[in-house]
Amino acid sequence: MKNDFIIKELGIKSHKSPLRVRSWAQEDVRILIDAAISSDDVDKKLDTLEVSGPHRRIFFDPADTRVAIVTCGGLCPGLNDVIRATTMVFWHRYGVKDILGIRYGYEGLVESYGHEPIKLTPEVVEDIHQKGGTILGSSRGQQDTGEIVDYLEANNINILFTVGGDGTQRAAMEIADEVEKRKLPISVIGIPKTIDNDVAFTERTFGFETAVALCQTPITCAHMEAKAVRNGVGLVKLMGRDAGFVAAYATLASSDVNLLLIPEIDFTLEKVMEFLETRLENKNHAVIIVAEGAGKDILPSEGKDKSGNVKFGDIGIFLKDEIKKHFKSKQKEINVKYIDPSYIIRSAPANANDSVFCFQLAGNAVHAAMAGKTAMVVGLWNGQYVNVPMERTVSSRKTVDLGGHLATNLLDNTGQPKLV
Repeated sequence: MKNDFIIKELGIKSHKSPLRVRSWAQEDVRILIDAAISSDDVDKKLDTLEVSGPHRRIFFDPADTRVAIVTCGGLCPGLNDVIRATTMVFWHRYGVKDILGIRYGYEGLVESYGHEPIKLTPEVVEDIHQKGGTILGSSRGQQDTGEIVDYLEANNINILFTVGGDGTQRAAMEIADEVEKRKLPISVIGIPKTIDNDVAFTERTFGFETAVALCQTPITCAHMEAKAVRNGVGLVKLMGRDAGFVAAYATLASSDVNLLLIPEIDFTLEKVMEFLETRLENKNHAVIIVAEGAGKDILPSEGKDKSGNVKFGDIGIFLKDEIKKHFKSKQKEINVKYIDPSYIIRSAPANANDSVFCFQLAGNAVHAAMAGKTAMVVGLWNGQYVNVPMERTVSSRKTVDLGGHLATNLLDNTGQPKLV
């Protein structure tokens, strides 16, 4: 068996689990990463992932366990669901009653900021899943790892849950490494959060399905606006810094889109204008979806944000202005209706499927933490909840495969050339 996907553990599971369940985690069963193999690979040792779930023996004594939960980065549907689920499983299933909600992201784990944590109980989290955002607040930007571990040690925190995206989990991995160097019995468990669905080794991230569903109204409105005028163009900007999954799935779900522009597609303004001219001549209207990270080659960046991410220029506004400028130069009428629903979508509560997903992710994260596992995130792979080493999670990002079935579906659905 390869060691790339082995989960670290803090030590011997010396406590009997208080859970009453019929199905325990099968420690001798692992999930294949690649479910399809060639006949040449049958006898090879294949990469596998550890199955998530409750363990008969656990590392932490529930009566003496203190938990901290932190939410970092941008908002995403389902954050409150994760906070609620984590609290409820710890409280009701394990009897852990000391649960802290850390305020304003990693800032709350640095003493000098002075952010007092929230004591989380079932009463506090009872209705929070009905609201968008996060009751804990969030922030961006790297904090000093040593100071964070100092805080964990000084406040007798045994388990740290980090809910966030790529940057959050990179920081969590550094925290876990520092904890290991100091030989502290502290578990660091990540729950991957990105609306873009670009986290490696998980089929889906929470909030993605809600986002795709909420994109339908702005796309429909853009379509109606475009059809209501001569040479109408409905232009909608959606999420997707490095991967176009939200825009791609929203396009398929809508079937009103004529041109999709995502980070994975290299395009030129000339080709976009050429497509638009032909489309408007034939149909008198067009709907364009553009992901926020599209067009990086034609739009200069604007430095970096607090998390160290490149700040892209606003491709939506840029395209709107360029389309108007182009048709004005041709002395042709054009009516561009621009819609950016990003913050409305990010701050919305999760839909039913995402709420269920959040609870199951959080529940499996709690089971892993109580068993003393660390430096890992919980994901969904080949239909199973799995434990993935943080190092593997942050090693790469998923992107839309332009040679795959999804790309073919998109071309068939929009009718756009391979293009652009």
